[in-house]
Amino acid sequence: MTGPALVVDDLRVPQPSPAPITRPQRVAIVHDWCPSFRGGERVLAELCAMFPNSEVFTLFDFFSDEIKKRHFPNVVFHTSPANKLPGVRKYYRGLFFACPFLIEQFDVTGFDAVVSSSAAFARGVLTRPDQPHVSYIHSPIRYAWDEQFSYLQQGKLGFGPVGLLYRYLLHGLRTWDTRTAHGPDVMLANSSFVRSRIKRVYGRDATVVHPPVDLDTFTMSTEKDDYYITASFMAPYKRTDLVIEAFNAMPDRRLLVVGEGQQSAALRNMAGPNIEFSGFLPQEDYVRAVARARALVFAGCEDFGIALAEAQACGTPLIAFGRGGARDIVRPLGTDNPTGLLFKQQTVGSLTDAVMRFEREGSAITAQACAENAQRFSAERFRREVAQAFDAVWASHQAD
Repeated sequence: MTGPALVVDDLRVPQPSPAPITRPQRVAIVHDWCPSFRGGERVLAELCAMFPNSEVFTLFDFFSDEIKKRHFPNVVFHTSPANKLPGVRKYYRGLFFACPFLIEQFDVTGFDAVVSSSAAFARGVLTRPDQPHVSYIHSPIRYAWDEQFSYLQQGKLGFGPVGLLYRYLLHGLRTWDTRTAHGPDVMLANSSFVRSRIKRVYGRDATVVHPPVDLDTFTMSTEKDDYYITASFMAPYKRTDLVIEAFNAMPDRRLLVVGEGQQSAALRNMAGPNIEFSGFLPQEDYVRAVARARALVFAGCEDFGIALAEAQACGTPLIAFGRGGARDIVRPLGTDNPTGLLFKQQTVGSLTDAVMRFEREGSAITAQACAENAQRFSAERFRREVAQAFDAVWASHQAD
């Protein structure tokens, strides 16, 4: 006769650790183009750091030697034949109709895996059926989809011969974009807004992985000056024009405009005397300007908005249009530990009302809350989440 079984409370038997993932030796990283070092290129730099033996394939490479030395040491860059066209820096964006063909000419089939960083074309690179492909999506091609009409209007392209040609070319771009949408194994979206666009345009689910902010570069300041700041590349969809119009209507409030772009001259011409333009600033000067600002104002519908997250790291509140990536970044007034406010319409009245409300209620926003909020967008978190997605895809292919 056997005795009663011995019962041990809360017995934890050690479980064997899962076998470590052996990552591939050679990874091709495909990026649309590299005109300057901005948010998308910071993502590219992080991806290169994650995969030390990677090589970059990009349509156009205009990086300076200084940028490559600092952010891409020992990284090999491959470019399209169009990169050698005379004066191409001035008109490369106008070659969008040829970019699907050009991206398909990159031969990455000899690499163990592919990672694409795509706001337009990189995702459509040709891969082997058994080749893992993880695509980080900054946005579906915005000027071919929901932003088409805004771009055509800003470019004054109606239904004349040139306007019709552009509309036809964009139609062809949409056809290519949807045809290649199921190439990657996994899509990662840089915001909840982009995830919803991916679902609507491509019919695919995506995981949100916010882009990285170099938090060590940005220092929180609790001392604020009396000016507001807006900072972006001056493209039509950024709506810097709306910010300027709003501050023209508030001549007793100062605005500092940081950045350059195709709209620079027109924006300067429309600005009142209370608005100052700095152009592009050196990093140290930019950080100081953002950190000392009363608030950063942004009126565009941005896919994510790296400048917004950087301002939070400086302890600077946000006044932003309430669509796009800003909804992932801003903790609005009326919630716990607010870091800014969102306005509902892209109109002068809505923006000026938001500034007035900020001045009435903004004391509830602290620099500490803003800086703590920015921790959600660290480079370490970005690498961890991308690595989890990549390792899952790699392991799946290895098991097949």
